[in-house]
Amino acid sequence: MIQTPNPLNAVELAATVDKGITLKNHRFSVAPMMDWTDKHCRYLHRLISKHTVLYTEMVTTGALIHGDTKRFLAYNPEEHPVVLQLGGGDPSELALCAKMAEDYGYDEVNLNVGCPSDRVQNNMIGACLMGHPDRVADCIDQMQQAVDIPVTIKHRLGIDELDSQEYLLEFVRKVRDTGCKTFIIHARKAILQGLSPKENRDIPPLQYERVYDVKQAFPDLDVWINGGIRTLDETQQHLQHVDGVMVGREAYQNPFLLSEVDALLYSDSSSIKSRLDIAHAFEPYVAEQLAKGIPLYAVVKHMLGLFHGQRGGKQFRRHISENGHKQGAGLDVYRQALELVSS
Repeated sequence: MIQTPNPLNAVELAATVDKGITLKNHRFSVAPMMDWTDKHCRYLHRLISKHTVLYTEMVTTGALIHGDTKRFLAYNPEEHPVVLQLGGGDPSELALCAKMAEDYGYDEVNLNVGCPSDRVQNNMIGACLMGHPDRVADCIDQMQQAVDIPVTIKHRLGIDELDSQEYLLEFVRKVRDTGCKTFIIHARKAILQGLSPKENRDIPPLQYERVYDVKQAFPDLDVWINGGIRTLDETQQHLQHVDGVMVGREAYQNPFLLSEVDALLYSDSSSIKSRLDIAHAFEPYVAEQLAKGIPLYAVVKHMLGLFHGQRGGKQFRRHISENGHKQGAGLDVYRQALELVSS
């Protein structure tokens, strides 16, 4: 029998962490994005917004069970509330990994039923699971039995020819019957045959009304909407129909978007900062990671969009991109880049 690893001491909440920020009444989150929402990215996002719920990149059950568990589950305690997203299709393995997430201190665990990549199709995980609602329900059920933290699901409107509203509502109903309360719905279908993962993020049309209809059909559920949302004005419009909004690429490419989330959606203006304030607040973290042997670019690449549309923003991005990769690149590179937007 596979044993759950011991949790990391590093994820115990430090005394300085605001433990009052929880998943209760959450309304806004940054989507899990492969190669983007790693712990460095999440630390930056938390500097900008106290209330935004942050998600890890999708982590497969195989990686956790057979790989470097501590590396995949490590995060900064400041990231709370933080959710681990799992990719998998075996109920017992997902239950085991959900228990790992709970032991490591994650606030929630989420099952990915929306990723359309070839890799997940070959392993019967991600979006292809939408074609197997009974299996998904079994996965969610066993995950819930293994943990006390919330177990949630992120899925598409459908896949290939299985994309009718009737099919979507039946899919939600079967998962709802396990006791699952939170459904994050990417308002596009996935086309597994003929479109690349990138094309699946843009080509299938957005159908927000279908997500609204899910909320109307299941008013007791916590229904979130995801896909193509770029502004907080759009976010507020969606919140007239659903319980929460998840923003993906726009939050990564223009992270300053998060600076108004707390005030607009949570009536908390205490964390509003300027771009430069955020950049300077990030510097001690950059120094800490460099001292651990983490390359500069791996940490600061997530800041490339912070000065989007600002004077000196292009020069900032160019300086980081051209010099951050160099061997031995350190804080001097970061500080030189900031001078280009502060002069």
